[in-house]
Amino acid sequence: MTPASAPVVGRDRPFVGRQRPDDSFFFPICIMPTYGFASSGPAMSELLNLIGLSTGVALYAMLLAMVVGAGRSPGTRRELDTLLLTTALLGLVWNLCALPVYELPKVGIVGPFPWLTATGFSALGFLPAVVVHSVLRGEREGVRGPLKSSVAAVAYSVSALAALLHVRAALTGAAVPDVGAMRLLTYTFVVLVLPLAAVTRGQPGARRAVWAVALAAFAVSALHLSQLHQGDASWPVELLGHHASVPLAFAILYQDYPFALADLFLKRALTLLMLVTTAFVAIATFGVRSTAFDEFVRVDPRQVGALVTIWVATALAYPALRRGIGWFVDSVVLRRPDYGSLRATAARRAQAHESVPALLDDICQLLAPALSARSVTWQEVPPVLDDDAGHRIVIVGERTPAATAIIPAAEPPRYGLVISELTGGRRLLSDDLSMLESIAIVVARRVDAIRITGERYQREVREQEMAKLATEAELRALRAQVNPHFLFNTLTTIGYLIQTAPARALETLMQLTSLLRGVLRSDGEHTTLARELEIIESYLQIERARFEDRLRITIDVPPAVRRTRVPSLLLQPIVENAVKHGIAPLRLGGEVVVSGRLERSATGALELSLIVRDTGSGATADDLERGRAAGVGLRNVERRLAVQHGSAASLTIHSTPGEGTTVAIRLPAVFAGAEQPARRAV
Repeated sequence: MTPASAPVVGRDRPFVGRQRPDDSFFFPICIMPTYGFASSGPAMSELLNLIGLSTGVALYAMLLAMVVGAGRSPGTRRELDTLLLTTALLGLVWNLCALPVYELPKVGIVGPFPWLTATGFSALGFLPAVVVHSVLRGEREGVRGPLKSSVAAVAYSVSALAALLHVRAALTGAAVPDVGAMRLLTYTFVVLVLPLAAVTRGQPGARRAVWAVALAAFAVSALHLSQLHQGDASWPVELLGHHASVPLAFAILYQDYPFALADLFLKRALTLLMLVTTAFVAIATFGVRSTAFDEFVRVDPRQVGALVTIWVATALAYPALRRGIGWFVDSVVLRRPDYGSLRATAARRAQAHESVPALLDDICQLLAPALSARSVTWQEVPPVLDDDAGHRIVIVGERTPAATAIIPAAEPPRYGLVISELTGGRRLLSDDLSMLESIAIVVARRVDAIRITGERYQREVREQEMAKLATEAELRALRAQVNPHFLFNTLTTIGYLIQTAPARALETLMQLTSLLRGVLRSDGEHTTLARELEIIESYLQIERARFEDRLRITIDVPPAVRRTRVPSLLLQPIVENAVKHGIAPLRLGGEVVVSGRLERSATGALELSLIVRDTGSGATADDLERGRAAGVGLRNVERRLAVQHGSAASLTIHSTPGEGTTVAIRLPAVFAGAEQPARRAV
């Protein structure tokens, strides 16, 4: 049936105006580029309409499936997007209604189909309203504010009114679609561009929003204007008049759901559009130059539609056919496993190994059954073979071995996977070689990672050994720091006490012996705080024998705190400085107080707090700075705290002239035994 004889949509009533009866209901959501060649008349227009409708159904069905699938994806919390779902449903309803109304009369099923036409145009009329809604809701914040709500209400109200006018026309037997409804949609959405520009001004997507709604208004306007031409229009006119609304779906996606547009729908939709465009352009170009083809179209245009449909269906089915044939050849004919899964398994198992030999053994065990090889082994590749391979990874042998896959590690030594003779006398094919190459690259990257990790570990071990040696050297320096002058004074005091108070002389000598034994035996990096305090008490008792009542001693450390571990000789240099620089210069002497507590840090971690305080002469800030720069003891203590505990430990000094000096040490609390104190400060 030619376009001139297509049935009107109405009860024995012609269409209103000058519209073509067979084109009044066609408006597929599809676009094709305009080319600079002439059409072959009405047949090309009919072919374009048929292709456009079929493509519109496929595109919107694809969009619907993707939207529903995204909402049901396992492991995600994404909710079903109602606007995208509405867009897909409206576009699908429009194309599904237009397709039978337009095509059934051409195969002998005469209409009219007023309800299908009314349903299709009602769905089409709501699409611009959905565009407006997507613009107004912005970044998924909803339609807020009186102006935005009013614009959305007007858009949906006009679309609903247009749908009611189409339904009334179908009920009364008037022409469908209703011309007044189409004009109402056109004028309303053109006018809505202004308030939309106002409410979206200053927002990042303002220009994009106006552009999207302008496209929607243009689409409705193009449809309305396309109904007013007379005669048989060329296919470019049909393209502009009937296929101008494709930006609706793309505008909604671009405005509201850019990820899906970029990653899924756009790729598949453009693939489909390119297929049908290629088919149409080929036929149109061939038709211009072929009188026989033009005669073929005039005799029965449906044959052209069937030809294009079969061509497109074959193109769409090609990926599935290719996958099916590939599975048949791999699984049935060659009986080999899925190489994609094999690559993934090899990559996963490679990551589980921390040594190169174990990694290569595992890969050999994986490849042998997959390749039907009698054995797969690995060996170190000689430099000659490595140089001969060049950029090749897999070297195919003439007989035995079947092939050698070189592991392209970054640095030598390099290894090769030696594939022995394959069972059944078969040879390695292209897919086998590609699989071996990809697995060799995966193994090479893991070998490089293992080597880097091993080198880093060895470097850390060397650094730790160097730090340990440095710590031991510092301990030896601290032992040597037991002041010879202090020993001389102590021995002089003992000699004096032997004459005046032999009992005190013996006690002082025993204290000196205990001190020297404790210092010389502190050959480890750590000791208990209790042992450290024994050394301090011995030292202070010796000094008290010399200073007598001028030196007062207080040690306030609870038993639970004494079980903590501290760096060896941590407090001895500090206590010695307190006596030497704080108490000794004063005629009346002073007091040295050593205290320890367990406290919680700001982060909740348990810390050991040690304080050495003296009531001596004190020092100014400049004197402290000069003393810390010239002294060795404090510098060594700070150094060892930094090496062993980093920023978790600290040493602070506060001194006031005439009042004394306080040295505070904080470090993480570590206990000598398994027992831990209660979760409170001691």
